[in-house]
Amino acid sequence: MNFLMKKSYKKVGVVLLSVLLFVLITGCTSEDAEKTIVFADPGWDSVAFHNEVASYIIQHGYGYGTEVEIGSTPITFTALRNGSVDVLMEAWTDNIKESYEEAIAKGEVIEASINFDDSAQGFYVPTYVIKGDPERGIEPMAPDLRTVQDLPKYWEVFKDREDPSKGRLYGAIPGWEIDGILQEKVKNSGLNETYNYFSPGSDAALASSIVGAYERGEAWVGYYWEPTWVIGQYDMTLLGDIPYDEEKWLDGYGTELPPVDVTIAIGSSLQEDAPEIAAFLQNYSTSSGITSEALAYMQENDGTTEETAIWFLNEYQQLWTTWVPEEVADLVKESLNK
Repeated sequence: MNFLMKKSYKKVGVVLLSVLLFVLITGCTSEDAEKTIVFADPGWDSVAFHNEVASYIIQHGYGYGTEVEIGSTPITFTALRNGSVDVLMEAWTDNIKESYEEAIAKGEVIEASINFDDSAQGFYVPTYVIKGDPERGIEPMAPDLRTVQDLPKYWEVFKDREDPSKGRLYGAIPGWEIDGILQEKVKNSGLNETYNYFSPGSDAALASSIVGAYERGEAWVGYYWEPTWVIGQYDMTLLGDIPYDEEKWLDGYGTELPPVDVTIAIGSSLQEDAPEIAAFLQNYSTSSGITSEALAYMQENDGTTEETAIWFLNEYQQLWTTWVPEEVADLVKESLNK
């Protein structure tokens, strides 16, 4: 064999080795690359945050692509049922109870895990209204305010500037199911005798009313929920109420709002097409407090959901690494350190 032939064989060997390596690599990941995990975004900040956390882990730890489909809750849940969406990171089960239970019974949707079970909603006040704030020179305005039932004796603390004969109680957003419930609850409990139920118009306006009052150190009372950036950033107290009882609730909403499990729901095909992703989502679990903290971080730093997800993955490494195998966690951590 002469020199030229040896050189040619050498080149062919390098090419064959390169092709072999390419086949080995792409052979291991071709199915992953073909499957794109589609997340639902029904339009609120916390679900967008959780979408980003899960997407980052899936992209950098498992090698799948991800997409987000935006729409209302009914639209995105229908898409989950028919298979055009794979994951809903926040299924507020009480709000879609009938369709949720039907979809699970039919095998269209699988409840992967509970994202958080400590969500809350109801009537809140800034904590300084009850306890004061010595650092800000704020004295307690309603020191014995503990429950919704205590509100009538403190109506003057929350006086409505447009109607000084009553207090102002901020309500929920028009069009939300909870708005009609709260209006009925206020009427049935007699709160309407001492308070005007005030419609804020939008979730942004409601948040703005809280922030404005808080920054000025003024009294405020009204509907809110968590997890939200407002609860994460400001010290708010949820007023107590009569403990939830289904019979009393169905008879005029005479108790606290029923607890809601916020679950992670996945399309049934995901378990077949990407069982390792389904397994990851079955381990995914946070809390309302953690979510509110993340949303507060995003608000305070004017950050994006991606920046907030990276903050979370760095800040809560001991939590999310329990959701995935060690080798996946190592790949995600390697990506974070780049």
